[in-house]
This record gives sequence, structure tokens and C-alpha cells, in this order.
Amino acid sequence: MTDPLHQELLALAQEAALKAGALLRDGRPADLAVAATKSSPIDVVTEMDIAAEKLITGLISEQRPDDGFLGEEGASVEGTSGVRWVIDPLDGTVNYLYGLPTWSVSIAAELHGETVAGVVAAPMRGETFHAVLGGGAWATGAWEGERRLTCRSAAPLEQALVSTGFNYVTEVRSHQADVAQKLIPLVRDIRRGGSAAVDLCDVAAGRLDGYYERGLNPWDLAAGDLIAREAGALTGGRPGERPARDLAIAGTPGVFEPLQRLLEDFGAWHD
Repeated sequence: MTDPLHQELLALAQEAALKAGALLRDGRPADLAVAATKSSPIDVVTEMDIAAEKLITGLISEQRPDDGFLGEEGASVEGTSGVRWVIDPLDGTVNYLYGLPTWSVSIAAELHGETVAGVVAAPMRGETFHAVLGGGAWATGAWEGERRLTCRSAAPLEQALVSTGFNYVTEVRSHQADVAQKLIPLVRDIRRGGSAAVDLCDVAAGRLDGYYERGLNPWDLAAGDLIAREAGALTGGRPGERPARDLAIAGTPGVFEPLQRLLEDFGAWHD
């Protein structure tokens, strides 16, 4: 049995993610333009990122007014309940801007600092992933009903399909390209999807053997990290550390440690 509060938070996250996903999918204007930039001129925010975050925070606040928020587009409220919502209203904004399908809405609920529920909705793929702490990871999609997620069985690193992402700051992404160049001869192949939350869910669903990226923020990985772990994947950062801005890694039990060692040797966590 999972905690009733965790289930309550999950249900609210699911409602908010599905409504925000529908807004983003159905409300995307034909002339969608960049509303602002973040870390660099190519790291963009659209009007739809902002609208989706307002929808999510407004819906949750109506039902749980004492909760806190941490959102990519500026939502920052301390709260008094011990619950904090970590929100990426549109993960994969550049994909969304260009009309590519790999983007998502990511919502996680933390209780006293621990992630206890998470939802990642990928509307253009027709899929929604979710998990509560200790309750496994699940997904809905083109199949009937909910499907329990299990990461792939152990495979040697040289047979692993690994995904990664690249920062929008030129110096950082140049170093990331060097790391990928060193890694690619040692694995089956590398993918670059464009949404960290979707990549983490694809590890959970057995579509990837591993994923790593430098430069992620809490809202990029909070929900996806829980979903991957509940599906049996291992997650972390540098050796002995949790996923962090320096480095975030997820992988099957057979891939995680050798991938982590290589990334440490290659200095994936610094310029």
C-alpha cells in the first residue's frame, strides 16, 4: 500500500499535467515565437511555457493553497505544508518551437525534500508516465489500460543505447560534444531526444539502456528520476552523489556503473 497523501499528490499532478499538455498541444499558435531567452540566445522560452506554468500552479494552488512551488518559468513559493511542487511546464521547448514531437510536461511533488510522486506527460506521443514512491512506475499510451514499466535487463555497456543532451552555452556544449565523441565507440549508439524528462521515462520503459546529461535543473529531472528508479533503473550523479546540475545519470543496473565510471574519467562534469 502506498501512502494516501502520495496518491492524492499523484492524482493532482496527473490532472495538472494532462490539462497543461492539452493546452500546449491544442493551443500552440501557428506563429509561435520566442518570448524570452535564458542561459543564451538559443535557450528559449515561449509564451506557451509561461501559460502552461500558470495553469499548473493555479490549479494546484486552488486545491492545496499551503504548498510550495519551484517552477522553471519563475514560480517560487516556500509554502507551509511540507509539500513542494517541482514543475517544468514544457520540457523540450526548442522541439516544441520547431514542431517536433518530443516535448513534455513534468510535475513532481516533494514531501519534506523527498520526491514522492511524479508525472511526465508527452502529449504528441500520446503517453503519460507516473510513479509514487514505493509504488512502481506506470504508463498509459496506445495500449489498453495502465502498463507497469520495467527497465531493460542488464546488457554490457558496448551493447547499450544511451541518450544525452547538450547545454545551450557554447563552451559547455563543446565540452559535451568531446565527451560524446569519446563515449560513442564504447556503446551501441547515442541518441539526443531534446527532453530530459522523456529520456528518463524512456529508460524506465526499456527504450534506452542509459541516459546522462550535465546542466540539468531540479525541474528537469525530479519526476523522471523517480519514474526511472521505480522502474528498476539506477540513478545518480558523480560517484556517490545524487543527480545534480554537475551530472545526472540513469541506467539499467548493468549499464549505470560502467557508464558513470567512463563519464568520470572523461570529466563529463566540468569544462
